[in-house]
Amino acid sequence: MSVDIIQIITHVVAFLIMLWVLRKFAWTPFLGILEERRARIQNDFDTAAAKRREAEETAARYTAQMKEIENEKRLRIQDGANEGRKLAEEIREEARSEAKKIIDKAREDIQRDIAKAQVELKEKIVDMTMTATERVIRQSLDQEGHRRLVSNFIDELEKAQAGRNN
Repeated sequence: MSVDIIQIITHVVAFLIMLWVLRKFAWTPFLGILEERRARIQNDFDTAAAKRREAEETAARYTAQMKEIENEKRLRIQDGANEGRKLAEEIREEARSEAKKIIDKAREDIQRDIAKAQVELKEKIVDMTMTATERVIRQSLDQEGHRRLVSNFIDELEKAQAGRNN
């Protein structure tokens, strides 16, 4: 077994030529394809990360908007409740005012009816007194004279009664 130097040199030269051919035509394009794939994968990761950040920002905006809407809803509900209370109080005040007006009118009507009844009572007393007086003294004065006489008598009685009450 002898080692043939020419064969070894030929193998070495063939190996180097093969290495150079592989490097020139296979290795560089292969490395380029690998680099493109690595860049594409990195780009996909970057895009996914950007979309995730964008989705998180959008979710945060939506959450903030939902909180704002919730707060606004609460404020509107409170405003509605306050408006309802205010309206109820206005209705109560209006009802009280109406009731007071009705009571005042009823009092006025009662006072008017009392005054009317007193006048009627006075006239009846005058008539009864005239009839009684006419029977007692058995003389007939004219009707107007009787009325004046009895009316004066009743007025004096009323003044005396008022003086005792005070």
